[in-house]
Order: sequence, then structure tokens, then C-alpha cells
Amino acid sequence: MAAPTAYSLIATDLDGTLLRGDDTLSERSLAALARVAAAGARHLVVTGRPAPRVRPLLDDLGSTGLAVCGQGAQVYDAGADRLLWSVTLDRELAETALGKIEAEVGQVYAAVDQDGVDGLTLIEPGYLMPHPTLPALRVERRDDLWCEPVSKVLLRHPDLSDDELAATARSVVGSLATVTMSGPGTVELQPCGITKATGLALAAEYLGLGPDRTIAFGDMPNDIPMFDWAAHGVAMANAHPELKSVADEITTSNEDDGIAVVLERLFPGPRSAWRPA
Repeated sequence: MAAPTAYSLIATDLDGTLLRGDDTLSERSLAALARVAAAGARHLVVTGRPAPRVRPLLDDLGSTGLAVCGQGAQVYDAGADRLLWSVTLDRELAETALGKIEAEVGQVYAAVDQDGVDGLTLIEPGYLMPHPTLPALRVERRDDLWCEPVSKVLLRHPDLSDDELAATARSVVGSLATVTMSGPGTVELQPCGITKATGLALAAEYLGLGPDRTIAFGDMPNDIPMFDWAAHGVAMANAHPELKSVADEITTSNEDDGIAVVLERLFPGPRSAWRPA
């Protein structure tokens, strides 16, 4: 493991990792990230959320830099409010993948995140948003999901667990798409070969940084490629067992400021930067 001072890039997932359950950032986490910035290191959000759903959180962080969104399908420049890079999921491939999955498990309910900085989240009848705070537009039928290019498809099954749905999807989708599980009620299809590591590597290249100086934080199996790419991977106490099994370190939960616990150790500074209420 690299010496603490060698970390120049701090890559953090959002949901279940940096964010608390109510989608807020703690004062302690904000103070720890300020300490990172003061030391000259960079913080990079790496999330499954599409760029339009990340923009308000970046404002809360005071971030005008880059963010990796859409499970690695988008590299977003917050300061310029534009995508530096994006890749979309072909409609025919998505529909074929959905057909193969439904042939195995019966009906699933689908949603899509549209590409672009103003892209919408569209949900078909029967789909329930796992994050009720995130805006979504309900459409009348599945065909309406494809009215604009999409970065990913989100799936839910009325009976199967996320692990069961993801395992079945991986077994039948093959090279049509990459299957990820990014949170409770969130199994996703994205362009084949695209993972969080794809976007993270591109964003790091823009910043002139590499994996050997990167520490990554996450909580779900979709963070595994990011852990594989980074020098050091830290799983939250609330993380999925698959991620914990490949992590270099396990910290406290997102509700207990797990990221701050690690960053305060790696970037020592005045304790006055944060005091508990």
C-alpha cells in the first residue's frame, strides 16, 4: 500500500458511501474533503447517478471539477456543465437484452437514464424508483423509454432479489451489455465493457493522475472495477459482501462518516477542522 501522502486522487461513490441515507452530506465529511483539498489532492465523485442527478450534490460539495456519472458512461465537467465524454446503450441491444432476461424470469420493470446534461429519467408502468428523492417521468409504455439516447437501463423484478436478478441477467445477456448492481432495487444494464473504472481512468487521465495514487470508496458490487483499478479500495461497513471480499480496508458505515474516518487518518490536520455537535 502506498504511503498516505501519496494519494492524490480520492474517488468516492455517493449513495451508501459519501451520502447519508437522507441524501445529505455530514459536516464531518465536508470537513474531511476540505482537508484533502488543502493538501493538494483531488476528490472525484464516481457514481451510478446520471449527470443531471449529480449536479445539485456537486453544488453542495462546492465542486466545479470533474465527476464520473452513469456507472462510468459519462465524464462530467461541473464547472462548464458539459460532458467531456459519454457513451450510450444501443436501443436494439437493450431491447434484446431485456427480452432474454424476461424469457428467464418473467416480466421485469424498466427505467432509463437519458444521455446528456439535461437527460431525464423515464420509468415504465410498474417501475418503482429506489430513490424517491430522485425525479423521474413516468411514460405510458416501454417503447416510450427509447425516445432519446440512453446511458443505461434500470431493472426491477417483483419477486427476485437484486442478487438473483443480477446473476440471471449476467448469465443470459452476454456481450449485449454490462450488468451491474448498484444499490437496493437497482440492477442496471449499461454499454458493454463500461464500468466505473472506465470513467475513473478517463477522468484521472484528464487530471494527469493514475491508479497508483488513487484511493477509492464504495459500498456495492458496481464499485468492484473501481477497486480493481485503484491502488487502495475501502468498503463501507454497510457494503455488499461481494465488495467487502475484495476491499483492502473496511471502514465504518456511511451513517457513521466512514470516509471521513479514513481521510482524517490519511490527511492529518488540525482537529479544529471538525468537532462533533
